[in-house]
Amino acid sequence: MRLFNSFLSLLWPPVIVMSSAISSCSSKNKGPKESQTTISPVAVTVASAGTKNTDGISVSGRLEATETANISTRVMGNMVKLHVKVGDQVQAGQVLATINNQDMNARRAQAEAMIAEAEANLQSAQKDYNRFTALFNQQSASEKELDNVTLQYNAAKARVEAARQMRNEITAMMNYTTLVAPFAGTIIKKYAEPGTLVSPGMPVLTIEKKASYQVTAAIPETEISKIKLRDQARLYVKSTDRTFYGSVTEINPSSQFSGGQYIVKISVPEKENQGLYSGMYVNVFIEKAGDTQNHTEHNKILVPQSAIIYKDQLEGLYTVSNTGTALLRWVRLGKVYGEDIEVLSGLNPAEQFILHAEEKLYNGVPVTVKETR
Repeated sequence: MRLFNSFLSLLWPPVIVMSSAISSCSSKNKGPKESQTTISPVAVTVASAGTKNTDGISVSGRLEATETANISTRVMGNMVKLHVKVGDQVQAGQVLATINNQDMNARRAQAEAMIAEAEANLQSAQKDYNRFTALFNQQSASEKELDNVTLQYNAAKARVEAARQMRNEITAMMNYTTLVAPFAGTIIKKYAEPGTLVSPGMPVLTIEKKASYQVTAAIPETEISKIKLRDQARLYVKSTDRTFYGSVTEINPSSQFSGGQYIVKISVPEKENQGLYSGMYVNVFIEKAGDTQNHTEHNKILVPQSAIIYKDQLEGLYTVSNTGTALLRWVRLGKVYGEDIEVLSGLNPAEQFILHAEEKLYNGVPVTVKETR
């Protein structure tokens, strides 16, 4: 018995140390778990109905310049110099590229020599014509002789005119060896480098008109009959998070070369051009013409698409609970109207939902409202 008590006395201190270590580790594990609970600043808004026009057509479109031109030449030759690069802003009439024109210079010199020769022959023919006209009037030359001299004189005049026209043609062709900008704009593409052999019709550069944009959208055949010229369209550029309005300026009546879709063009107001670039995607909502009362939705709830959470083929958004925490609410969505989307069920009017958060949200995380709009 005494031996057993001695054994326990030796074993007890390590047991106490091990128990303390376990308790210490347990307290350390609880610390980080508690520190994971953070308050996320969020921006919220209130769901509302009956404030936006939803009677229309919603499609996707792209920004493009109203005028785009391929710059090419009508002569064959090596490109001597390219004066611009992609992205450069150019003015109307500015020189863009120069093509070797040595052949043209040689042909022009030949034309000048032909003109000199033809003018000399014309002077000789004119003297003969004047002399034989005087002799004929004095009845010293026959009518046939005068006719022959007259024909020679007219032929000499024609050769002079032909030589001059040849020089004009060569001069016009020489103008095509210097490529200039047809309008003020931006160089968006180049197809050749200095030293490249270019041929007639071969594009060298592409230029688009400066600060002048339109939106091109493809409309399905089921909707094209509802669109008219000058219909108002709401345009949302997602990349810049901007919304503005334009109007339908062109409707292509054929879908033969557009995959069964009808191409519609929508103007972009000049004041909205700042910060826009060709190729940007645009959400287009074309309002349907008619009675204003029919343009407003009845009990439809619209929310920004950016507030929607997609997970496992489900859609939802975060709301704010009564205890001030984020609560994921699954919803059923309807039609898209520009940058907004219709909520068919799962969200009530006048109910708050979270537009965006500075940190990642999850169910139950405490949130504080940063701003309300």
